[in-house]
Parts: sequence; structure tokens; C-alpha cells
Amino acid sequence: MYTRFADLLHAARQRLFVGRQEELDLFDQALTAVERPYSVLFVHGPGGVGKTSLLHMFAERAKHCGWRPGYIDTRTLEPSPDAMLRALGAMMGAPAGADVIDLLNGSPERHVLLFDTTETIRPLDWWLRERFLPALSDRVIVVFAGRFKPSVAWRIDPGWQALVRAVPLRNLSTSESLAYLQKRQVPDARHRAILSFTHGYPLALSLMSDMVEQRPDAAGADASPDIVQALLTHFLDEAPGPEHRRALYVCAAVRQTTEQTLRTLLDPDDAHGVFEWLRTLSFIDAGPAGLFPHDMARQVLVADLQWREPDWHAELHRRARTYYIGHLQDASGPEMRERLIDFLYLHRENPLLKPIFTQLQSDWNEQTAQNPIVDDALGPDDIDPLVDMVAHHEGDGPASWARRWLERQPEHVRVYRDGTGRPLGMLLPILLTPEDADLEDPAVAHAMDFLRRHAPLREGECAVHFRFWMSGETYQDLSLIQSMCFIQMVRMYLTIPGLAFSFLPCADPDLWKMIFAYVDLHRFPDADYPTDRSKMGVYGHDWRVTPPAEWLSRLASRVPSPEYAGAPAPAEPSVFVLSREDFLVAVREALKAFSRPERLRENPLLRSRLVIEAGAPDADAADRIQTLCGLLDAAAATLDGAPRDRKLYRALEKTYLKPAPSQEIAAEQLGVPYSTFRRHLMAGVDRVAEMLWQREIGE
Repeated sequence: MYTRFADLLHAARQRLFVGRQEELDLFDQALTAVERPYSVLFVHGPGGVGKTSLLHMFAERAKHCGWRPGYIDTRTLEPSPDAMLRALGAMMGAPAGADVIDLLNGSPERHVLLFDTTETIRPLDWWLRERFLPALSDRVIVVFAGRFKPSVAWRIDPGWQALVRAVPLRNLSTSESLAYLQKRQVPDARHRAILSFTHGYPLALSLMSDMVEQRPDAAGADASPDIVQALLTHFLDEAPGPEHRRALYVCAAVRQTTEQTLRTLLDPDDAHGVFEWLRTLSFIDAGPAGLFPHDMARQVLVADLQWREPDWHAELHRRARTYYIGHLQDASGPEMRERLIDFLYLHRENPLLKPIFTQLQSDWNEQTAQNPIVDDALGPDDIDPLVDMVAHHEGDGPASWARRWLERQPEHVRVYRDGTGRPLGMLLPILLTPEDADLEDPAVAHAMDFLRRHAPLREGECAVHFRFWMSGETYQDLSLIQSMCFIQMVRMYLTIPGLAFSFLPCADPDLWKMIFAYVDLHRFPDADYPTDRSKMGVYGHDWRVTPPAEWLSRLASRVPSPEYAGAPAPAEPSVFVLSREDFLVAVREALKAFSRPERLRENPLLRSRLVIEAGAPDADAADRIQTLCGLLDAAAATLDGAPRDRKLYRALEKTYLKPAPSQEIAAEQLGVPYSTFRRHLMAGVDRVAEMLWQREIGE
């Protein structure tokens, strides 16, 4: 007795196959149903995702149900009807010259035809649809497996719509991936690292398992260069030229790629053509906001770019963050949220943040597939369940304050709910000013006392306290809802008029210590406050010292350095926080020095929020002087545009902007008494100073 290789192959395939239960159940329906739900099945997905393994399992299911399976790998064929028919005849053992279709239709057996790698026979699409398949009897089921989904012609034809099913083949789930690793006898200690690298991509799981089997004593489970290269081959072998290869790198580096993104970051000769080519790739998916690659493809492409062209990798990130920061400054509403997520996504390779992005991506995929979370405003029926949520996690005392703030400041509350409308979590921020702060709330009392002693609010300024932020299930632990809370917080940093300070309380402040340091949120124990069950540790940020534009720039500058894993060194305060009186004095002094800019070098306005946000975040002193002069000139020009205020502008112009030899001469040139000229000048200075002050405090 002997064992055939075919039997060994069959046993190995059966033993190592995991998952794909939905696809197997769908195939079983066609085999066993009285009224067949479809006659043609398309299975599509990127190379290495497991299409061939699934076809072999289909063949086993077919034999078990009394059907005769036939498998053909079409990459070995010339893409012509004759070659296809000859391959079918050879598979059936038909004599040369026999009519294969007649043999299939006249056979007493029922047949399942399994065609693999069908991207190689795309020129036969019309023939298959209009000639070959319509000639088959209903005793034949046909399965096509390839990188591409069915062409539009299949999907718009009413007849084929009823006879065809298309199934995109995705990565294995975490549980299925673990089952595979266990079958391959990979040690448990290696599982986490392998799952992190592979994202459930079957080819990568197989290669990593091979590596562990061949090098069981190797430390860790990082992908070797050989494995990365093997994977990369699957993703780059279709790139026709350098521009297309770089377009793949762009698509891997950013969260989602549009034609505009491609044009801005890459500037190819034919942005439209390159974008359309990206859309044809089997491992590139299209979403409502653009194109994005398969997770494994993204990871391998980024790793290759970092190794092959590190300078271009850094330049690509620089262009991307400049692009998104520019959009953030102009965006509002849902667009701002999308651009903010795009910007934050650039930080995913930092060792501190990578585990968070990996977990959130997993949560996001699972959640969106099962029950999407909706970011919504507060509704009248939300208050009681949200108060109960606070009571569950923090106690009855905080819950009473949650009810009070939900009723008093409902406009900024965000409720995260499931598809049925049930609240799953919330963010409850409160705006604080010296005039209306409720000091009975211990959180507010400690925050206002901190501000009074360390960072007094100026006229027109406010602080935001993120009093309650939580998921009903996981509280403040890492979750999709927690990330949605953080995104909304950043939106508020960018949009609240006159925002001077923000407070973020944490039940476990040590958990967030390194991450918050990375994003320049600082620990302020003086603002801590008690709850029924614990003490809340408070982080915060003074937005007058580091305004939002400069803050975003600082974060962006850390993106290209995945080695950066520690907290940033405390930065020297880059913004002067001036009182209203000091600010107005500085404006008067700046006007006096307008015609001699070198005298502006010591003016505190150069380090004001006004000037920093109006210019480039990394501008030098000369650039900031130019920005300040532009602001002064523009503010004065608004007076020239109003007939009643034109006299004020003329006084400013003759004194500071285009000065006459003396104020007396200026009054004479304008034809007004000197006392009137002085009155106009002082009024003009006050008006310009007030306009700039309102911009300084964000109004």
C-alpha cells in the first residue's frame, strides 16, 4: 500500500483550513436548495487572501453532495475561447474535437466548474457572459475566483442580476487567525506579534508560520525582509511605472486617497489616469471618501517605502500634514471631522500610538460591520440613560451634576448611539467663564481656582472642561467611543471662540500619561477633584501658550519618526498671554514702529496668539514682523472702507502707515485743526487695537 500525493495534499488542506463559514454556507445553498439561489458565483479579493484554498473546499463540498467538481487555474491558459474549451475537455477526459458544452449538458452527473485566477482571462468577459454560460444547463454551477469583482456588465444586466452572486473575500477574523496559528503549532507567545503584523491576511499568516517553524529559536516574531519582499511582490507586480508605484505609496501612507489628494501629494502627469488605475487594483477598496488599501498591503507598502526611500517617506508625510492642516483651518462640520481623522491617522506608526490605532481599527471594522456607532446631538430622551451611565461608573453625586449640566449646556453634548438610537456613550463638555461658573460642582470649583492662581482668563476668554466622557460599557478605557470623544475634543479646540484653556479629567490618569504627553496635554494635580468612588486626575492645555495651529504643527513634526516613543521635552512657552491692557499698549507701540519694522523685534505681539495663528507656525522673527505689519495695515484699512471712519484712517495713515514729517504737518495736510487730528488719531488707534484684541481672544 502507498499513499498518493493527492491524498496528502487533501489531508493538509482539510487540516489547515479555517474560517470562511459564510462563504461555505452560501455555496452549500446552491448545491442543496430545491430552487437554486444562483448559478454563477464570483469570489474576489487580493492575491494571497485565500481564494484558491476556498475553491478546494468548494470542490470537497461538491463531491460530498454528489456533484462532480472540476478545477482549472486559468493563468496557465491563453485568454481565448478555444483554449478555455480545450482545458474543459481535458479536465473531463473528453476525446479531441468533442463538443464540451454538449458533454456537460448531456452528462448524468451534476457539475461544478471552478475557475481560479480569472483576472488572467478578463478579455473573455463578453464571451463568458454572452456565449459560454448561457449555453450551459441548470445542472452546472460555475465559480470564478479572481482579484476583481464582476464587471459592470454583469451587474446591470437584469438577467444576470438574478443568476449571479459576488462575494468579496476578506481577511480572517482574530479568532480564525488564532485557530490557524494553533493548527500550525505556533507558540502562544508569538501570537500577538503575528496578529499585529498580519491583520488576519492568510498569505502573511502562512509565511509567518513558516518562519517560526524554520527558526523556532528566533527572538520575537517580526517579519523578516524575505517575508516582506514576498508580500510586496503581490502588491507591486501590477504597477506599470514609477508614478504608479509612488501612487501606491501615497495610498498606503494616508487614510484615504482622492484624486485631489494624489494631485497635491504626488503631482503626477496624469492624476486622473493614475487614480483610475488605483481603482482597478484588487487590494484597493473604494469608500465614500476615497480609496484605501487592504490592511496588509498598506503595512507592507509603508515598510518598503521606509526602507527603500526614507527621504521620500519623510517628504510624503510633510506634504500630507501640510495638506490636512490647510484643510483643517478652512473646514467645518462633518468635513472638519474627516480631515481631523485624516491628520491624526498620520501618527499611527508612532510606537506609543500604534497599539491604539491597531485596536481601534479592529473595533471599527467589527462595529461598522455589525452595528455602526452614530455621533449625534443630545435628544430629550437621552438625559435619563446618560445620567444612569454616569451613576454606574462614578456614583450618584457625579450623576446629579451630569443631569444639571445636560440641562444647562446641552448644545455641545455628543451622544454616541447604536443603529437603534440607544445611547452607548457620551461626551459632556462645559464652557467656563468667571461670570457663570457653578462653583458648587467640585470639578468646576477646582478648575476655576486653578485658573485664578495659574492662568487667569482674560476678558472674552473661556475654558472648556470635558466633565464627563465615557462609554457605557468600557467607561474611559480604550474603545471606539473613547476615540470618537477625543476627535470631538480636538474639534472643539479648533472651533470654540476665545478658548484659553481646556481640562480633561481621567479616572486613571497614569494610563494616559505617555500618550497625553505626546500630544502636549499636561498633568495639573491642582485641578484634581473627588468623585463618589475615586479622585479624578486632570490633564489640560493652555491654548494661549500653544495655539491650535502651532499645536497641530508640533504634532505633525513628530509623525515621520516612528522611533519617537518618549514624552516630548517641555517646550519653552511660545506665546505671550497678554492682558487686555497690555495688549492694547503693545498695539499702540507697534503702530508707532510700523514705518521702521526693525523696532518691532521686541514687541510682545510677535509672540501673541494673533500673530502666530496668522502666520506660519515655524516662522522666524522677520516673518512674524511682516505678519504683524500686515495685520495692523488690514485692520486700519477696514476704517478706510467705512465713510464715517475714513477720517480715522487718514489720521493713522499720516501718522504711522505713511507718516508725514510731523503730526502738525499731517493735520495741515488733512485740513483739520490739530486738536481734531489728535482726537481722530486716538480714536483710530483704539479702534484698530480693539479689532485686533477681538481676534486675539478668538471672536
